[in-house]
Amino acid sequence: MAKKVAVIGTESSAVVDATGLLVELRELIHSARQRVATAANAEQTLLYWRLGKRLRTEVLGDNRAVYGEQIVATVSRQLETEFGKGFGEKSVRRMIQFAELFQDEQIIVSLIKQLSWSHFIEILPIKQPLAREFYAEMCRVERWSVRTLRQKIAGMLYERTALSKNTEEVITAELTTLRDGQMTPDMVFRDPYLLDFLGLQDSFSEKDLENAILREMERFLLELGSGFSFVARQKRMSVGKDDFYLDLLFYHRYLRRLVAIELKLESFQPAHIGQMELYLRWLDKHERATGEESPIGLILCAGSDAEQVELLQLNEKSIRVAEYLTELPPVELLRSRLHLAIELAREQAPRKVDDTGLPGNYTESKLERKK
Repeated sequence: MAKKVAVIGTESSAVVDATGLLVELRELIHSARQRVATAANAEQTLLYWRLGKRLRTEVLGDNRAVYGEQIVATVSRQLETEFGKGFGEKSVRRMIQFAELFQDEQIIVSLIKQLSWSHFIEILPIKQPLAREFYAEMCRVERWSVRTLRQKIAGMLYERTALSKNTEEVITAELTTLRDGQMTPDMVFRDPYLLDFLGLQDSFSEKDLENAILREMERFLLELGSGFSFVARQKRMSVGKDDFYLDLLFYHRYLRRLVAIELKLESFQPAHIGQMELYLRWLDKHERATGEESPIGLILCAGSDAEQVELLQLNEKSIRVAEYLTELPPVELLRSRLHLAIELAREQAPRKVDDTGLPGNYTESKLERKK
């Protein structure tokens, strides 16, 4: 009987070992296949870029001659016959557009480590060059799927970031830092935040808003953006004889700093700043870990006055103000509103000073009146 038990025990151990071995082998196979697929996608995308560049520079040129267009049609038919539907005329013209919009091969080599050809197909229709670059770089850094990228574009993520409201020079510089591996708050925070998924209608309290966010935390984190992780709700802060409670506390791993969020049902009031400053100083003193940047605050309001926010110079205080929308307006209305906000913000931004010591947008008539 003892021998039988020992044998059964040995067989059981062998079965367990075999099961564990199979799991490891499957993981090795899946991992290798994933690397092969990634490498194949990268090579395919680079091939499409090089084909597009060759046709653009050597056949079409800058003047888009009629004969060049005819050659593209002829070449694409021959390529499709030899290599399949992926090289039809529509696809080839998309490759040419790809080479036109992304002209630096080194940037392409960097992007294709994470972006597939399907990602670029979603990005190519975007008209603004800086917006295209923003989506491409954020997609690379945050490893968005094609579906996620499509949702970010449809949700006008770029237009809602603080980054888009800067001058082109500032945006270009910040995108360069992103390419070098550094992310700034202007790329992370947005305005407004789209919280229609919370299902809040008519009248509701701040507690209702907070509870709805906690109930839909996964979708709220998606709206905040990649890199956020939830830390606490109603974070208690004891200052002297009084206790204060921060609505929501998050951590952002790319910014390497705590993010304090206060929820307000009313429109933004300058008095909200003092409360947030207290929270940030307490967090900086008691919660900030070694190697982290100082905490940053986000006041989410039902509305805000751009002029008030501008005058308070909140960026210097590491405080951001943004609206939240619990019901989405028509897409065209939201788009026009965002574009207007971008234009107004850029008009207020500091401008380059020329040799006269005056802003570069001064006209001759203004100079004459100045004299």
